[in-house]
Amino acid sequence: MTPDRVSFAAGDVGDWTIETIRAVCGQTLRAAPRLARLEGATFQVPVGSIWVIDGVRSNDRYVNRVEKNQLVARQAELGRSESTCGALIPITKTAAWWRLTQDERRAIFEERSQHIAIGLEYLPAVARRLYHCRDLGSEWDFLTWFEYADSDREAFDELVVRLRETEEWRYVEREVDIRVTRN
Repeated sequence: MTPDRVSFAAGDVGDWTIETIRAVCGQTLRAAPRLARLEGATFQVPVGSIWVIDGVRSNDRYVNRVEKNQLVARQAELGRSESTCGALIPITKTAAWWRLTQDERRAIFEERSQHIAIGLEYLPAVARRLYHCRDLGSEWDFLTWFEYADSDREAFDELVVRLRETEEWRYVEREVDIRVTRN
């Protein structure tokens, strides 16, 4: 599998209007009016971007086959016309998280925090895509991109509150919540 590259570029250009940029923990990102989400084999990041965060679509790391099948069966594709709201949430985990073995991280992620089970409750209303950044030498470990209809804002807010209340989030060192709307 060749991972697809993604860049989120904030500046004066992009399909999404940035409504808010809020640090949940750690340092925030600079304000900007627009956000461009660029994904694929090749693309040009807009000149003059205030900040750019890169990631890649990669193999699934924390799901088992049953969970993967449930996600595929229920999740919606990105780019639906009714999905006029979105969120980009870049996250950096602590060094303690990365010292854990894969099975220890999996136990915290799903067996105890129920990350996948919680997420499944909000599908297909909230479409999402996870990107990995850690192996790119980025200051971020993960980027999660969400798209949803305006009528599902409350459900999305509930989703992120529930996830932030789990044991897994004790290992988050930096998180920024960027909310956007599509014009």
